[in-house]
Amino acid sequence: MFSSFVADAPRIREPLHAPVAHLIRDGIVEGIHYGSVVVLGADGQVRFQLGDIEAAFYPRSALKPVQAVAMVRAGLPLDGELLSLTAASHSGEERHLAGARRILGLAGLTEDHLRNVPDMPYGPAVRDAWVREGRGASRLAQNCSGKHAAMLYTCVLNDWPLEGYLDPSHPLQQAIAEIVEDLTGQRIARVTVDGCGAPLFSVSLHGLARAAARITTAADGTPEARVADAMRSHPEMASGAGRDVAALMAAVPGLLAKDGFEGVEVAALPDGRAVAVKIADGANRARVPVAAAALAWAGVDPGLLAAFQGEALLGGGRAVGCVRPVRSLEPVAVSACA
Repeated sequence: MFSSFVADAPRIREPLHAPVAHLIRDGIVEGIHYGSVVVLGADGQVRFQLGDIEAAFYPRSALKPVQAVAMVRAGLPLDGELLSLTAASHSGEERHLAGARRILGLAGLTEDHLRNVPDMPYGPAVRDAWVREGRGASRLAQNCSGKHAAMLYTCVLNDWPLEGYLDPSHPLQQAIAEIVEDLTGQRIARVTVDGCGAPLFSVSLHGLARAAARITTAADGTPEARVADAMRSHPEMASGAGRDVAALMAAVPGLLAKDGFEGVEVAALPDGRAVAVKIADGANRARVPVAAAALAWAGVDPGLLAAFQGEALLGGGRAVGCVRPVRSLEPVAVSACA
């Protein structure tokens, strides 16, 4: 289904985004969210696209399942909830912190070895509780601590130095970059620094969708299948309680989904159908309904997606509108918004 050929890096240019969602207030389009969307069929071919799916962009945390695959290929022996945490943008709940400590303990390390940036928990309710309790920012609470703990464990297993594990020239990051190119099917356009301090690899939206499809269609027992199984079996370890991406995986049988900062989402089904979304202004209020509409376009039962219509637009305390995907993206109505 997918070729092993690795194409040239996507072009670095201003993305030619298109309208993907309308902010509708009482029947009038009040605002427009621009972005790009790609839908792949089970054969790997593009079945639908909006905007610019071939320009270089940063997938942010939506690339974490690929990074997790790279670490498993390098010998990381985790499975289940700890492997799901490896690919997580977690909410900072106690189970997430305990899981990161367990990974570090398996490596014979402690929180002091982490080099991600200290932060408060990502989950609003968890963060508010921390503030009430007078707790400060920590590396363990930061939403990427599971990934960083697994990166350190991978280094220990391969006798790679812990010092400088976030440098793009480090053997760990070189191994991850190789798998990014393998699964996306294209060379990396640029390497920068993600919010947590780890290298961030620029690919295309098309390449991101292709990588997700390759992960979900891989044979049982492969690193790709292990990551997909872990995330699908433990979706809240890869995110948190009440998070939309975890609810989406619970609602759609067999779906693997991952969100990323700045309005990115990728999702794939076991047969290789996949979608990827980038909202130009980074708005989550558009990311959720657009991703749901893309999945409906891919053939997912719209009834399973009804809970992902997005936030209601309020006026005087009552719903007067919503964020609705553009009509071309929504062949079967998912949104109840007129």
